[in-house]
Amino acid sequence: MALGKTIQIYMPDGSPTSIKIAEVTTRIVQLILIPRNKLSELGQREEVKNVGIYFLFGKSDADGKDSVYIGEAENCFERLKQHNRDSNKDFWNVAIVAVSKTGSFTKSHVKYLESFCYKEASAIGRYKLENGNIPTQSSLPEPMIADLMDNFETMKTLLSALGFPIFEKVATEERKEIFYCKGKDANAIGEYTNEGFVVFKDSKCNLIETATAGKWVENMRRDLLESGVLVNDDQVLRFVENYIFGSPSAAAATVLARSANGWTEWKDENGITLDQLKRQ
Repeated sequence: MALGKTIQIYMPDGSPTSIKIAEVTTRIVQLILIPRNKLSELGQREEVKNVGIYFLFGKSDADGKDSVYIGEAENCFERLKQHNRDSNKDFWNVAIVAVSKTGSFTKSHVKYLESFCYKEASAIGRYKLENGNIPTQSSLPEPMIADLMDNFETMKTLLSALGFPIFEKVATEERKEIFYCKGKDANAIGEYTNEGFVVFKDSKCNLIETATAGKWVENMRRDLLESGVLVNDDQVLRFVENYIFGSPSAAAATVLARSANGWTEWKDENGITLDQLKRQ
């Protein structure tokens, strides 16, 4: 069983949509979230002028996917100002800087973390990586790497707590409660999780929407096609990756190509509905 953690989030100007400073109270890593339009207000804060690793979050201009650029700097504030002026990196609207509260990060530390974070984010695949080049990894002693992995776990936790689960797997290999949704040509498998309803890779959807599907179903499926989550595959639409929907009904509507009540459409192997298992 995972141990509990206490996370402290400080809002310097009192606004929950503005700058946030987050930390696990027993760890040395500190994350600073900065909306892009607040960047000019950071000049007074010494935390962001330290050696650190940073993340630029936004939507890809090409396909609208959640995107991230991962970098490192000896002075994160100065580097963020450079990115703010760079028209080639105009996709981002939020930056998150990770620094050491004790000032213990060195250039070698953050280069190692930059490379490790890039590889982890690429393997998990939640966000499209906007880095033009793959970061190189610095060579460090084994004990130092062990400390950095502990720092990474703190960063991972704080990023998720701030709403950016870049290092959280969409679904674990050990699927616990599997549900099925079937239609004319549709055959989908999914799982109800903390984040929403996950439809698994290779699930199949009906190709053509019904006449009464409604614009929201049509628009949702079109967006998934345009972003590459769904592909046309021999008279069905197929998921090419695990995808999280905000609700079971949105997931079922995508699969069945019509308005649907996901609580009754998703059933376990015994035919028991999601509603019966989770709401009654």
